[in-house]
Amino acid sequence: VSTGLRAVAGIVADRVRDNRVLVVAGYTVSSLAKPLLALAPGWGMVAALRVTDRVGKAFRGVPRDVMIADAVPAEKRGQAFGYHRSMDTAGAVIGPLIALVLLAVVGENHLRTVFLVAFVPGIATVALVLTLPRNRRPPASVSVSAAKLTGPPLPWRGQFGYFVAAVAIFSLGNSSDVFLLLRAKDLGLSTSQVVLAFALFNLVNALASRAAGKRADRIGKLPVFRSGLAVFAAVYLGFAVAPSSAFVWPLLAVYGIYVALTDGVGRALVVDLVPAEIRGKALGVSQAVTGSAVLVAGIVAGLLWDQVSHSAPFVVGAGAAVVAFAMALRRPSLRSGAPAVPGSGRAGRRR
Repeated sequence: VSTGLRAVAGIVADRVRDNRVLVVAGYTVSSLAKPLLALAPGWGMVAALRVTDRVGKAFRGVPRDVMIADAVPAEKRGQAFGYHRSMDTAGAVIGPLIALVLLAVVGENHLRTVFLVAFVPGIATVALVLTLPRNRRPPASVSVSAAKLTGPPLPWRGQFGYFVAAVAIFSLGNSSDVFLLLRAKDLGLSTSQVVLAFALFNLVNALASRAAGKRADRIGKLPVFRSGLAVFAAVYLGFAVAPSSAFVWPLLAVYGIYVALTDGVGRALVVDLVPAEIRGKALGVSQAVTGSAVLVAGIVAGLLWDQVSHSAPFVVGAGAAVVAFAMALRRPSLRSGAPAVPGSGRAGRRR
């Protein structure tokens, strides 16, 4: 649901003047869905609330990314997206640790209490977003002459299409992070150690994301993104051949560097490769394509885990990363990572 709605959210983000409204709506839906889990009488309501939460995430994510792109000059987009991912991941570190402390205090039989407490930061988020200034997007950035509701078409035959194709191939091997946790358990870590190891991954990601974005602004976004693919391939091969649980800790730490090199940088690169009036659609569609590929990757990884070996999903993931890395190397026009929109970046400043 979340994957499919991202494309819709992107199209809507391009057609409205103030994306803050969409961001507030998305956070509000998620903030209401999570505490209602405390009242769920069975798995059916839990599933429905989880879908509702994902709907909120889908409709806030792309408009939020458009707001970030609009708020900073082109030469600082990498740093801006990196900073956002850093703060987002910091929450992913602190949140589960708070949940563990709450469970230790109230007891594991009072899990519903934890979901009720989650309502507080959710409402605080909505209140903070409401204090943001409205979008200051010039009227020309919104297509009012397009005959179709979806606006101008995406440049699939250009650099954008090639980049999305490369990332989609990579995503076909990038199965859910759950398999990293399963592998950690498989190698001997306890449940608590798995939680702490994943917190270490998020901590490294949070610390490295902003630095990765700043470097992308200096040397080009594609070289930084490409280096992330190389790190991913090395980590997945490491998980495939790791002989003991001692290797899980450094591997998950390095995995955090991969995410820092690709997550925010990839979003900034997509923004650079399309005109301003279709940024939302480009972000939404690219995330929907790669999200669909990740969904397929998860199913395939599950079959490989059960039917072949526990190492097989990681070998396939490393291979997909190598293919995507090679595709990026063979595309000279993408190699510099320079903005494709006239008037942006260094060339725009010279003019």
